[in-house]
Amino acid sequence: MDTSGDTEGPRLPEGDGPAESARETLSRLSREQLLVLISAASMNLGSMLCYSILGPFFPKEAKKKGAGNTIIGMMFGCYALFEFLATLLFGKYLVHIGAKFMFGAGMFVSGGVTILFGILDQVPEGPIFIAMCFLLRIIDAISFAAAITASFAILIKAFPNNVATVLGSLEIFSGLGLVLGPPLGGFLYQSFGYEFPFIFLGCIILLMVPLNLYILPNFESTPVKQSFWKLISLTKITLITFVINSLSACFGFLDPTLSLFVLKKFNLPAGYVGLIFLSMALPYTISSPLFGLLSDKMPHLRKWFLVFGNIITAVCYVLLGPMPVLHIKSQLWLLVLMLAVNGISAGMSLIPTFPEILSCAYDNGFEEGLSTLALVSGLFSAMWSVGAFIGPTLGGFLYEKIGFEWAAAIQGISDGLVLSVGVLKEKKKIETSKFPWHRGGTKYSHA
Repeated sequence: MDTSGDTEGPRLPEGDGPAESARETLSRLSREQLLVLISAASMNLGSMLCYSILGPFFPKEAKKKGAGNTIIGMMFGCYALFEFLATLLFGKYLVHIGAKFMFGAGMFVSGGVTILFGILDQVPEGPIFIAMCFLLRIIDAISFAAAITASFAILIKAFPNNVATVLGSLEIFSGLGLVLGPPLGGFLYQSFGYEFPFIFLGCIILLMVPLNLYILPNFESTPVKQSFWKLISLTKITLITFVINSLSACFGFLDPTLSLFVLKKFNLPAGYVGLIFLSMALPYTISSPLFGLLSDKMPHLRKWFLVFGNIITAVCYVLLGPMPVLHIKSQLWLLVLMLAVNGISAGMSLIPTFPEILSCAYDNGFEEGLSTLALVSGLFSAMWSVGAFIGPTLGGFLYEKIGFEWAAAIQGISDGLVLSVGVLKEKKKIETSKFPWHRGGTKYSHA
């Protein structure tokens, strides 16, 4: 019996226990599960395309309009700040609003704002341009928060037995967005000018909305009073949120800094700068499904994925510049190699976090159902947003003051290595849940 009061939603056949649940693969999909995957995949792909096209050319265009490096960093960072605030709100009220409506409305607004972003080059330079950039980024952040919070909750509702595997598999589409966005944005910018990349992608997002509203199943649930503060006050979850935060900050750091560094250091055109971004996104896309599968089948490895993933990330950022005290000459092949390794280490650290938070929540009395899934989804997105705000904001400031080499090293050491040492020195050993987060395996529900 599901004590959360759920009345609808796809349920998977029960196995004989955790081992059977872990062996379940995505080859056996119901119609509802397939439709959920299509919707989530389209949202991941579209949103990451819109997000990543800015990197190769927007910092340069913003500087032409009178924005400094710190302001550019804040333009990237404000997106994450308001996404953080919105995901907490949407996570709490998702059941009241409706997951399907929140998903569709978020995508619709995001597509419209992306188109509007394409006409910012017509806005007068100076304070008006900067203010309009901030306004559109804030609206886009709120709309994306709605879509991603609903998407996570619906996805885990449909696949309760394979959380990490499904999330890892869907990162293929997020990765494709990150892979295709920079080179596509750079190419469209060089070929057709500033407006075209945004108008083109915004129209694609808008076309996805009616398709998703048509194919996405309805998920209903009785609202249950749950608290974000109770969830985040759990020691294990607090530590995991720091991991999410640090990874997001490392990703966000590169948005306002990497393209400027590459253009200045190696004199590459915007199209080639997009390919530099691809060198991190592609390994992340390929490795994420593997780490998702390993996390589901061997949950005891999750702690070590978190630790070693963060240590490798720290080393990569130290060598991105590289850090001046190492007296290693900055070379393009080394930069590309470190970005590629960082893509793999990011998948290693990030994919196990969601199922670990979910299992910990169930073990500590949170009822199984859409309300808890919305809460965990909101928390995950919010903590990612905090890092995505800190990363570009601090990155833009440090780049302006001390240069990319030192800024990258400080980012990597502070957000990667220090956190991993803290994990290893934890007095309370992080263990996987003795009650797995599978629907049939928790102490709170039975099919």
